[in-house]
Amino acid sequence: MDRELSDKIIQEGRNQNIFWAMLLIGIIGVGLYFFRSSLTTSLSATKFRTALAEAGNIENTITASGEVVPEFEQVITSSIQAAVQEVLIPVGSTVQPNQPILVLNKEFALLTKAKLDDELALKKNSIVQLKLQLDKNLYDLKINNEIKGLRINGLKADLEDAKRLVTIGGGTEEAMEKVNLNLEIAQLEKKQLENDLAYKQQAVTSDLKEVELQLAIQSKDLKEFSRKLEQAEVVASREGVLTWVNENVGTTVNEGEALAKIADLASFRVEGAISDIYGEKIHIGQAAIIRINEQDLRGLISNIKPTVADGVIQFVVQLQQPNHELLRPNLTVEVFLITKSRNNTIRVANGPIFKGRKQQMIYVVENGIAKRREVKIGLSNFDYVEILDNLKAGEEVIITDMKDYVHLEEVFIE
Repeated sequence: MDRELSDKIIQEGRNQNIFWAMLLIGIIGVGLYFFRSSLTTSLSATKFRTALAEAGNIENTITASGEVVPEFEQVITSSIQAAVQEVLIPVGSTVQPNQPILVLNKEFALLTKAKLDDELALKKNSIVQLKLQLDKNLYDLKINNEIKGLRINGLKADLEDAKRLVTIGGGTEEAMEKVNLNLEIAQLEKKQLENDLAYKQQAVTSDLKEVELQLAIQSKDLKEFSRKLEQAEVVASREGVLTWVNENVGTTVNEGEALAKIADLASFRVEGAISDIYGEKIHIGQAAIIRINEQDLRGLISNIKPTVADGVIQFVVQLQQPNHELLRPNLTVEVFLITKSRNNTIRVANGPIFKGRKQQMIYVVENGIAKRREVKIGLSNFDYVEILDNLKAGEEVIITDMKDYVHLEEVFIE
């Protein structure tokens, strides 16, 4: 038979329920506290860099490499095969027009010229001999032709005599026919001689033209070699600075090989190189930025080489300030080719946080808290990144890589 519980037992049960309920509430509270703490991780201000968003212009660029070279540079090449005998001026010296730079040993070239002179004299002599021989052959043909004409006249007279003898019965028909046959043969032989004479006259003219043409070619070769021999004097054609000279005394240089370089160091240009994957993005007249020691110089692409070598396109940038004090020959520089630009837009200094994506998360600092914000990225270059939305000028943006905090909405700044 059931009995009612006493008030004491009932009260003890209630107290236990209250205890467990309060314990559960405490556990949940502690969990929420630690969960809240995990979502609000703090970050030391010394571990990141920030930049203020600002209104300004931005240019989208692609990066290339470049080298500063003199705007004018004369390369003096050897006009003949010769040996370097003596260097007269050291590299770095200023040279004046017609000033000798180095001396070549021209002994081999002089021997070659003497050989060409002898060959030309032999050719002239052979032409004289050929003319004499051709004249003799023509003369012999003309004499033989005249002799054959005299024989024909004699045979004609013999034929007339044979005809008279036949008429008076003093000769035979056979004798007359024989004389007539000899006359016809002589006449054919004379035609053959006349044909040979005409052919020989034309052949003589052709042969003479051929040997005279050969003589003219040899004369031109000799004249050209003599001109090259005169140009073998290595002298400066204008005022400038000797930037390079072949100092290997005793070595042989071939025709067309460089001997010295003279540059006008008053003005410069930049020779650039870029991967051929950007071939469709570069063109003549395109604006370019040349960076030297954190200072920018501007210019335009004036020439693009038509050939691609080893996957590289080469181009030339004509500078707006070709005589700038920072320019030095053979100086390696950064080249930024401008592909697009936009004025009066929101831009932030470029940093590791920007990964090249069009849509990404950034952190904006507000009252000591870095708050995550999604933005759309526009143009970018080495210095700036354009923010197209969700950011105003004057707001402070963390530009350090925040990959360890990307899951957090907020980060406290210590």
